[in-house]
Amino acid sequence: MMHYSIWVLEYARVEQHPLSATLYGSHNAGTCCLPFSYVLLKGDGIVALVDVGHNHVDYKKEFAEQIGVTNWRSPTDVLAECGVGPQDVTHVFITHAHFDHMGGLEFFPNATFYIQERELTSWVSTMALGRRFRSLMGGIDPSDIMRLVDLGRQGRLVAVDGFRENILPNIDVHPAFDTHTPGSQYVVVRNGGGDERTGDTWVLAGDLVYKHENLHGGDEKDPFYIPVGLATGSQTRLIMTSDEMLRRVDGEVSRVIPVHEERLKDLFPSRPSKHGLQVIQLCLRQSDVSVVD
Repeated sequence: MMHYSIWVLEYARVEQHPLSATLYGSHNAGTCCLPFSYVLLKGDGIVALVDVGHNHVDYKKEFAEQIGVTNWRSPTDVLAECGVGPQDVTHVFITHAHFDHMGGLEFFPNATFYIQERELTSWVSTMALGRRFRSLMGGIDPSDIMRLVDLGRQGRLVAVDGFRENILPNIDVHPAFDTHTPGSQYVVVRNGGGDERTGDTWVLAGDLVYKHENLHGGDEKDPFYIPVGLATGSQTRLIMTSDEMLRRVDGEVSRVIPVHEERLKDLFPSRPSKHGLQVIQLCLRQSDVSVVD
């Protein structure tokens, strides 16, 4: 029995993104298209997101346009492709605090948010270091951190301390500390309900992986790991986390989902939305209707 339907929903994109930012060390290797997406899960009484994209205003709009983000669409438009709205979202897992993953907190008035405690406290500490250290804040909008703190005041924030099994039924969160960010995490959906290696497990990787080449190096016959090009923490830790995630799906690369991977649309049933952005259906419960047919 499948517990969740899962979709990857593109909400914006960068048409020409430096390949070196996605594959460490690929200098002067050209550009690639980089979708900006989040993940929707629907189960019995649960409408959950892994990350929330960003609100295209103020500093986030300025920064997004600097890196070439185009065709931004609100969660109202994006989620409508799957028949839900922002007000229906009950739970949100934040993989890390970069603007394109956490900058849309205000869109979801009824959700409880889950983030690693280390991710929150590390960014607060980094903000206090002063301007000489501002390069460490790349991709972070300080107002998002303050908004997260306010969610705690409202009783809508869960600061997770490391691994948490069944944080929702058959959904686990795993820490990936000192990797892409100080307190990154990834989400494992055991959609068959049992052991991870049942063939029904999905790893929702956040930015620990940008492309499947991060997992096989472009050589699937003799694979090797290439970490992503941006790490506040350790590239070695990113490689070890890549191996950890891949082992959780018994080595099946297609079940590790990088939301910036343009070719997901070629691996799974998909269609363009009315705005020209991709709706990608990873799996579908028997009781749910396909949104890509």
